Amino acid sequence: MTSEPTPPPVVPPLHSPKSPVWPTFPFHREGSRVWERGGVSSRDLPSPLPTKRTRTYSATARASAGPVFKGVCKQFSRSQGHGFITPENGSEDIFVHVSDIEGEYVPVEGDEVTYKMCPIPPKNQKFQAVEVVLTQLAPHTPHETWSGQVVGS
Repeated sequence: MTSEPTPPPVVPPLHSPKSPVWPTFPFHREGSRVWERGGVSSRDLPSPLPTKRTRTYSATARASAGPVFKGVCKQFSRSQGHGFITPENGSEDIFVHVSDIEGEYVPVEGDEVTYKMCPIPPKNQKFQAVEVVLTQLAPHTPHETWSGQVVGS
């Protein structure tokens, strides 16, 4: 009895797509709702303000090497993710993004802060506060931690 060897299974060759796949502009993140709608509206465009995540290394290095300023929190909206600081010298209010706040408390009006400044592109005419640290919490004001716990009253 001779058994004949069985031929190997036939596997179809792999083919590349017939048309090349090119990324579209603006590039969409996977999981964003833009994919579901199939279009981009003006509110879906990325913010032109550099956050801690999107700031270039050189801009971060220049800001970190700069002087420390003092000021008072004028307004901060946790739901919108930004606010403003009134500088101690009385100049124009400085923008602050939620990603640039250090520490465990959400700033409220009247909190004393220290910060460094970083120019806002593309013209670099205005500045935003970075490395913001709350140095003195406003007295007789309830403060909230980033986890949502209310402290003081």
